[in-house]
Amino acid sequence: MTPRDASGDNRWSDLDRPPLNATALRRGLLREGGLWSEVDVVQNTGSTNTDLVARAAAGKAAEGAVLVAEEQSAGRGRLDRRWTAPPRSGLFFSVLLRPAEVPVDRWGWLPLLTGVAVATGLSRAAGVDTSLKWPNDLLVTVGGEERKAGGILAERAGDGGVVIGVGVNVTLREDELPVPQAGSLALADAISTDRDPLLRAVLRSLEDWYGRWRAAGGDAAACGLQETYAAGCATLGRTVRAMLPGDRSIVGEAVAVDGDGRLVIATEEGVQEPVGAGDIVHLRPA
Repeated sequence: MTPRDASGDNRWSDLDRPPLNATALRRGLLREGGLWSEVDVVQNTGSTNTDLVARAAAGKAAEGAVLVAEEQSAGRGRLDRRWTAPPRSGLFFSVLLRPAEVPVDRWGWLPLLTGVAVATGLSRAAGVDTSLKWPNDLLVTVGGEERKAGGILAERAGDGGVVIGVGVNVTLREDELPVPQAGSLALADAISTDRDPLLRAVLRSLEDWYGRWRAAGGDAAACGLQETYAAGCATLGRTVRAMLPGDRSIVGEAVAVDGDGRLVIATEEGVQEPVGAGDIVHLRPA
């Protein structure tokens, strides 16, 4: 019998995009004393974040639950932006974390921690030089141009946890990009686009960084997270425009990421303003 996905298409129709091997992923990630408690792979869903938040609220997901989709029909980024891609063309997954021993006011580091973990894992496994745009975009270089290849979305779960969703374009071709500014690992000349080892590398990196951060009580400086994020952040040192809540915007140089994970912008008026939430635009030099 020929395997078919939820849309009825042959799962093997695109030989460049084989399905994930759920059994091998579980074998490689689930271990006694480890963070990851379950790994589920579904063919199609609206949003892995929405599904995992619902599972957590219903008491049906433990910390370390991982939900992976071969295709998302209603994937979301920040500000409810849509995230769509062809089946099996990327990594689309969510994880449930419950850092009960970390003060809630430090949980804002979780999306940035995830960005560091994803960038580190992909650099090792795909051989692609990646950087981070504050707060949650993964950037790669395609033809000398900086492009977005992934994003991260964190949502509070009603059970005292946080669900973090990750989307990374792996094998998207130029004619499949949703916008010209998008990119993929393949377009950035990745040495590997095999999603199984890529996902394992990312999740192992996330487990490592989350463990360090949690052991430090969420202190991003003490566990090295603040320094590592700053070193890989493409936003720092750039002139940026921050679009803030309430239709306000500021322009200035991004000079630091502070202890709370906020982006510090030095304006022309000589004021250093920390930004905790907003849309950041990298401005080209004049």
